[in-house]
Amino acid sequence: MTGGDIIESEMTVASDGTSVTDLTGLLEQVARRLHSQGYAAQLFPAQWSALRYLHTAPQHLRTAIDLARHQGLASGAVARTVRTLIEKGYLSKGGTIGRGRAERLELTDRGVLLLKKDPLRIIGRSLESLSDEERAIFAKGLRAAIGATRGEGVPKRSAPRRVKPPALSEV
Repeated sequence: MTGGDIIESEMTVASDGTSVTDLTGLLEQVARRLHSQGYAAQLFPAQWSALRYLHTAPQHLRTAIDLARHQGLASGAVARTVRTLIEKGYLSKGGTIGRGRAERLELTDRGVLLLKKDPLRIIGRSLESLSDEERAIFAKGLRAAIGATRGEGVPKRSAPRRVKPPALSEV
């Protein structure tokens, strides 16, 4: 994104007056708060993500390589995450899967208990108040943001309401 893109985005506002800059600022606040609350349990975001994935993934996909694919990360980084979670007592190795190359990862009782304190649970409860339409719109925006961070480009959008920039004499 160039400086010009940022200025143009600041000019695009919703009917309620919320600008794109406002939205990105709110998203940043949520991310920082989740990081802070998650670290209160001495875990980094990637570690929380690993626990969540392993809690919900089908049994045959509970491996470090499948976790790496899910997170879009290199297997070395994920191996360190898994090793740390095992050392902290949140995960254990549960034998091999398939041809014996991949080790199944399992949440320990301590890991399951920790997930009950997952900072995302608070966010989930707050989103329950949204209507189906609001959830669909929110999900579309989050998917677009995730795609942008993956370098997938900016999706086409419907015609925005533009705010006319102030005249130089007004500045």
